[in-house]
Amino acid sequence: MAQVRAASRRRIRGGADEMLEVTVGDGAGGQLMLTYFGRRQVWRERELRPGRWGLFAGKVTEFRGKRQLNGAQYVLFSEEGEASEEVEEFAGALIPVYPAAAKVPTWTIARCVGVLLQVVTPPEDPLPSTVRAHGNLVDIATALREIHRPSSKEDLYRARRRLKWDEAFAVQLTLVQRKHRAAAWPARPRRRKQEGLLAAFDATLPYELTAGQRTVGEEIAEDLSTPHPMHRLLQGEVGSGKTLVAVRAMLQVVDAGGQAAMLAPTEVLAAQHYRGITELLGPLGRAGELDSAEGATRVTLVTGSLGAAARRRALEEISTGRSGIVVGTHALLYEGIDFADLGLVVVDEQHRFGVEQRDALRAKAEQPPHVLVMTATPIPRTVAMTVYGDLEVSTLSQLPQGRSPIASHVVPAADKPAFLERAWKRIREEVTAGHQAYVVCPRIGDTGSSEEDAPDGADDNGRRPPVAVLDVAPLLSEGPLHGLRIGVLHGKLPADEKDTVMRAYAAGKLDVLVATTVIEVGVNVPNATVMVVLDADRFGVSQLHQLRGRVGRGSAPGLCLLVTEAQEGTPARERLDAVASTTDGFRLAEIDLEQRREGDVLGATQSGRRSHLRLLSLLHDTKLINDARAEAISLVEDDPELERHPALAASVAALVDEERAEYLEKG
Repeated sequence: MAQVRAASRRRIRGGADEMLEVTVGDGAGGQLMLTYFGRRQVWRERELRPGRWGLFAGKVTEFRGKRQLNGAQYVLFSEEGEASEEVEEFAGALIPVYPAAAKVPTWTIARCVGVLLQVVTPPEDPLPSTVRAHGNLVDIATALREIHRPSSKEDLYRARRRLKWDEAFAVQLTLVQRKHRAAAWPARPRRRKQEGLLAAFDATLPYELTAGQRTVGEEIAEDLSTPHPMHRLLQGEVGSGKTLVAVRAMLQVVDAGGQAAMLAPTEVLAAQHYRGITELLGPLGRAGELDSAEGATRVTLVTGSLGAAARRRALEEISTGRSGIVVGTHALLYEGIDFADLGLVVVDEQHRFGVEQRDALRAKAEQPPHVLVMTATPIPRTVAMTVYGDLEVSTLSQLPQGRSPIASHVVPAADKPAFLERAWKRIREEVTAGHQAYVVCPRIGDTGSSEEDAPDGADDNGRRPPVAVLDVAPLLSEGPLHGLRIGVLHGKLPADEKDTVMRAYAAGKLDVLVATTVIEVGVNVPNATVMVVLDADRFGVSQLHQLRGRVGRGSAPGLCLLVTEAQEGTPARERLDAVASTTDGFRLAEIDLEQRREGDVLGATQSGRRSHLRLLSLLHDTKLINDARAEAISLVEDDPELERHPALAASVAALVDEERAEYLEKG
């Protein structure tokens, strides 16, 4: 609510047009300038006379150091000497602000809501009285009234808390019910053998497992031994040894007569996992070959680029069960790939796959297989599901022996170009010392797309297009990195060419790899010690954390330089500063969550702004969510199908319909 202080018209654009400027103030020192363009503003000038009080709405912007509203909507109060109804209603009151449309301002919605509150019959409260008492919650009728017309801030807080509770409780009841039902699902136990592939593998390891790897390994081994499907998230800092934990779990399943499948998001990563697992197992993974160990299994790679003969051979190994471990991309989801006995699904970097894709792989087993999902940085949806308690969580935070920490620094290229020159010199220094480097770009180049098909052009803010691999590589080769052996890698290269480049880089035949985010996950070259990320502000928090995990994988320290033109104080720069300040994956996930919201927790969107949750914040309402979960567990244990609470069951069904409930189960 504000009062008009002054109003005046003036000509603009050489007299061809007019602008009406209106200054309004709130009586406490705050002022805004309202601007209206066009020659027909006389009627508005008559309305907006100094001294008039009203409500003004619009988007606040800043122009020449002054705050203003362009084309603001408004409703004026009566000019009568006595206080009008509007003034009495709004003066000193908490005013609800509703999302408005172009022709339906917020106060019109507020007026309609007010009328509705006078005539509506409050619904039956679906929450059991015992739950309301335990949670100190107001009844639903009070909450619905006070959320729209609160008598005080305390009443508004109590109303919001009750409605947040309803959202949290509905989701928690759904998850707890499904977990309760899943306890009856049959899954084949995959118990550990005292003597077998896993024991033989452990005996050949040239190093000791970390305490975290041993603890997490025991948790997974116990889950695999139960007659119910495991559904566990393995959160591990970059370089903490998640893959080794997964390999040990897969070997336990193979020992028990089953098969294990590892799903990777890219062919580069799938091939990397295949080579890495094959090298780790040695003779234990070469069944049927001359140098195979007794009781060995086979490791099979399945990608979309396999030739016809290789594909037939791979399918035959999988369907007969000769291949105990299968590594692949989306190609594993296609019809025609049948497992003899799929016992475990390992999903690496789960956020790169849709939920339906992961579920399609699980459906390839006659009985629900055990599922292990791995990630170095939980993205918003994963954090949300973890907070909700849908997944059992294991965490690896300790780096294996020989791994070095990674130092990260922001390079402000626009303000301090000398810093960028120094970055190229650091690459030369590392190469001279016998190490290798990555240079990462957001875009490929001549195809006009990044790995995420970003547009090749300026964005909505007028920024230049992001730098591209195919442009940067020759500039570096001819300029600051002249004389170094430079390779190029991106997602549009043919599969065999990508594999050739990665093999050459891993073998030390290339000094610098200029690449897109195709190297984001799983690429393991211990000799790489420095990474320069160009236009780092174009990447998300999770991507940056994953990318820098490609360096420091050996005994030499890792260095990641985040090059940006983002100015200090901007959200993009603050995001980069946060990434540079910590390697804590969960803290970075919280930063990501703060900036990108939880995503659609009850639907297909894995991250972003759209959410079915209206009031609940997964980041700030953790205690309320945990309390709701405890009440949900207690209630479901006593009444699994909510048969004695039909109103509550109907309320849950309205908030979490069957389609979304199934989606949560698949997650």
